[in-house]
Amino acid sequence: MADIDVPADEKVHYPNPSPSSTNLSNGDAIVSIPEEPDSSQSGNGDSKYLGSGGGLGGIFVEACPNGYPKLAAFLSSEQNFSLYRGFGYLHSRVLLDLQDELSTLEKELDTIDTFDSANGHGLRLNSRRVDQKNAQNSGVERSRRHILSDVRKKLVDYDEILCKAHELAAFQKPSDRDYNSVRTWFYNDTPVVQAEERWIKHKEDIVTIRHGRQWSSFDGLVESILRRINCKLIQLVFCTPELRAKTSDKNIHYYSATRVEKFVCLLITIVIFILLVLPVVAMYCLTSSGQVASTFHAVGVLIVFTMLFSAAMSLMTKAQRHELFAASAAYCAVLVVFISNFSNSGGQLGG
Repeated sequence: MADIDVPADEKVHYPNPSPSSTNLSNGDAIVSIPEEPDSSQSGNGDSKYLGSGGGLGGIFVEACPNGYPKLAAFLSSEQNFSLYRGFGYLHSRVLLDLQDELSTLEKELDTIDTFDSANGHGLRLNSRRVDQKNAQNSGVERSRRHILSDVRKKLVDYDEILCKAHELAAFQKPSDRDYNSVRTWFYNDTPVVQAEERWIKHKEDIVTIRHGRQWSSFDGLVESILRRINCKLIQLVFCTPELRAKTSDKNIHYYSATRVEKFVCLLITIVIFILLVLPVVAMYCLTSSGQVASTFHAVGVLIVFTMLFSAAMSLMTKAQRHELFAASAAYCAVLVVFISNFSNSGGQLGG
């Protein structure tokens, strides 16, 4: 991913390899495509589609005309790049406007109810049919039927927008890496005129429509390291031919999400193995003598490794607080059992 922040109104051209190279993770390709795009993929029309026979397996970004076609191809080339404005402010404005209109109608309805109740027209409040049959102004501007009809229409609009705003609030915010990657691409390629690309500068209002697993900061660190190394071995292991064929831009690197995820899982497994084995070995060496001071030293080792385990869980995974607490408690309990067993064994040997 692009890890640098480019000035807002400056178009940047970097020599290859670019320090602001854009790299990302992508899922498995659907259609089998050639190792490198051939000459037929450089034109317009169906040639922008990857795969034989113009299949819809993907779009070759550089084959699309510069402008909105190329911008759409780039944003759709990877889920991490699917960034759009949420328009939270406009949602709030529309909701507030509808809310006040409903409040006005509510007050108007209360006025009619109070008027009918105070003037002996209580039957209109007891029976909807009577109220509909005898709908009259009775000194007020509109009948109850008209007001309720307006309330019904406004409520439908209000509820729909309120539910949509709630769904939108559940959308994820893009990571800094994803946002900087898209913004850097804007600066380098300028697909649309300046006035129409300002939306990307509203960082706090940008949402991503990406689905799937939540990427932790450790995943981002791994991808950043892969981008910095970016040798042939990295390209061979983490980038499929289908992903390499999506673009000819050397500043854009596509990595297979499945392969990166497996690599991250391997690293996490190694870390967990180390955090389980090292404290056990250390506590065994400390408590085997059976001395009281050694037991206290083992407790210190337990505290240190429990803190390391909690930090590793927090940094390398997306564990929530209660999950982090439960895992740390279980890890600490396991080490306490080892201390107890080693201490008893050491005492028996010493006796």
